[in-house]
Parts: sequence; C-alpha cells; structure tokens
Amino acid sequence: MAGILAWFWNERFWLPHNVTWADLKNTEEASFPQAEDLYLAFPLAFCIFMIRLVFERFIAKPCALGLKVQANGPKKAQPNAILEKVFTAITKHPDEKRLEGLSKQLDWDVRSIQRWFRQRRNQEKPSTLTKFCESMWRFTFYLYIFTYGVRFLKKTPWLWNTRQCWNGYPYQPLMPDLHYYYIVELSFYWSLMFSQFIDVKRKDFSIMFTHHIVAVTLISFSYVTNLTRVGALTLCLHDSADILLEAAKMANYCKCQKLSDLLFLMFAIVFIISRLGIYPLWILNTMLFELYEAMGNFPALWFFNILLIVLQVLHCFWSYLIIKAAYKAISRGKAAKDNRSDVESSSDEDDSVPRSNNPHNTTTTNGTSDANGTNGYLTGSTCSEDH
Repeated sequence: MAGILAWFWNERFWLPHNVTWADLKNTEEASFPQAEDLYLAFPLAFCIFMIRLVFERFIAKPCALGLKVQANGPKKAQPNAILEKVFTAITKHPDEKRLEGLSKQLDWDVRSIQRWFRQRRNQEKPSTLTKFCESMWRFTFYLYIFTYGVRFLKKTPWLWNTRQCWNGYPYQPLMPDLHYYYIVELSFYWSLMFSQFIDVKRKDFSIMFTHHIVAVTLISFSYVTNLTRVGALTLCLHDSADILLEAAKMANYCKCQKLSDLLFLMFAIVFIISRLGIYPLWILNTMLFELYEAMGNFPALWFFNILLIVLQVLHCFWSYLIIKAAYKAISRGKAAKDNRSDVESSSDEDDSVPRSNNPHNTTTTNGTSDANGTNGYLTGSTCSEDH
C-alpha cells in the first residue's frame, strides 16, 4: 500500500518543478494542506446528513405544512393482481404487444392499462412535501455556505486580483477559515453523492452523479496541492445560483406561481452570468494562463484544467436548457416548474386520447407535471391541474 500511495502521489505529477511534499509539511511557523485532512470529510459528511434529517423533520416539514404544501403523494393505482405481477416481475413499461395481451386478458382497453402502469409508477414517487423539505435543506445550506464564503473572500486580495492566487504558490500557509470552508464543502458534496441514492429520484441521476464525482475530485486534489485560493473562488461562484434555484422550487411547491417565475428568472440570469461569463473569464483564465505564467507547465495543471473544462461543458448544456425554460416561462406566462420532476406527465396524453367507456376503467390520470432537466435546474415550463 505504501508503494501504491507513493506512486499515486508522485511529486513530478502533482507539484511544480523543484517542489516536494516535504516542502509542504506543517511547521511551527505555518500550516499547509495535508492529504490526511481529507479524512475529516467522511465523519463530517455523516454529521451533515444527520443534521439534514433533523432539519427536514423538525424545521422544514412544519414550515411546509404551515405553507399548506401538499402532503399526499400521487394517486395510487387500483389493486389488480395480474397487472401488479407484471409490474413487479416483468416490466414497469410494457410494450404495445404486452399491452394488447393484457387488454384481452382483463377485458380492459389499452388506454386504461397504460394509465394503470403510469399511476403505479407514480405512486412510488415522493410527495410534494418531501420535495419541499429537500429543497429547503439545500437552500439553507447553500445560503449559509455562500454567505460564509463571501464574508471570508471579500477580505482576501485574490478575490479582486486572481494573479494573487499564485503569489508565493505553492508555499501559501493555509488559513483556518479557508480550511474550514474547504472541508465543509467537500463534506457536503460527499453527503450529496451518497444521499442521491435515497433522495428524490431525478431523470438526470447519472449526470448529477458524474457532476458530484468531478466536484469531489476537484475539491480533494486542489486541497492537497494547495490550490485552495482558486478553489475557494470556484466554490463560492457555484453556490450563488443554487440558492435561487432552491428558492424557486420551494415557491413552486407552495403554488406561488408568480414568485416562482420571478425567482427562476433571477436564477437563470445569475447562472448564465456566473457560469458562462465569470467562470471562464475568472477561473479558467487564471488556471489556463496565469498559473502557467507563474509556475510553468506540470502534469497536474492539465489534470485540473480538463476537469474544469468538463464543468464548463456542463454549464453550457445546462444554460441552453435554462434559457429554453425561461423563454417558455415568459412567452407562455406559465410558472417554471422543477423540470427534474420525478412524477410522470399524463395530461397531454389523456387530452389527445378519448377516455374509455369500459366499465372496468375506473382509474384516472394523476394530473401531475413532468419535464426534462439536469443538475436540479429548472429547464422547462409545464403546467398541470394538480401539481
């Protein structure tokens, strides 16, 4: 294991020329980031997750009920042993051939069977109350950590001049506030990575999981290599838009449509300015050019830059979807929804197909909205009668 660690933490890869890990060991005069500090993130991530559970139960839920957020989940499908067996043992999305076979077996029309499967899928989805509590937790954390980051960074010279990120690099003593900021952010992303498996399931699960992996990787390795100054700028920049996003989702769950629209448009503006404007001109510029000018070329520089460019590609993709959603919200005058909604839409389909007159057709549509989006961002505008 020692040999593997020595190979992995090769100084020639991670550090600029003529710099060794021994040069970055803690001394009585100064402290530097140490790889062992990253272990603190795991117990802290568990603590953050436990705080979240307490927060959602004793703070977010009473707030949601006070705001009259709908506590019931989607309507349940009527009991049917044959369809339930197909759903649990064979498929949740039957094809046309199977639908026709079930229709003959049950003497139901195909439309009724499609509706049953849709409602059966939806009844496993979380309620609006659950989604509100999740959004309120994220809103609270993002607001706290963003406020902390701004209060810390506004006193630093590298906020106003990114070239100061490389003044004396890598021999920059680690400030206690910066250490706390970094470890808390890393712990939060670790908690998100694991809680994503039990959180409200989104259509962009794989994209979000990839995003969390990139974030954890960047935070961890930038800490060990003492790229904490530019790392703090990146973290604070990304947190700014997420506050408005979660606020817009909470307003949507409370059915405050005008407020939801306004917050979503504010989020769209902040996101596009920060991710397509400030991020490339501020973060990418200093990493691609200013660091190279200050320290020359070394392999880890390209490792970090590739990951930062991957984030920028995701920013462009999400910005396209957000602009598309904002345009719909303005042109149609409809409320922006959480377009990673985990409840399937049936309103369009039900309107276009006549309802069956079959006496066995006792199910009804769920009346919930669905749309497409990524990274938790509102990426479309759809309305439904019940959501």
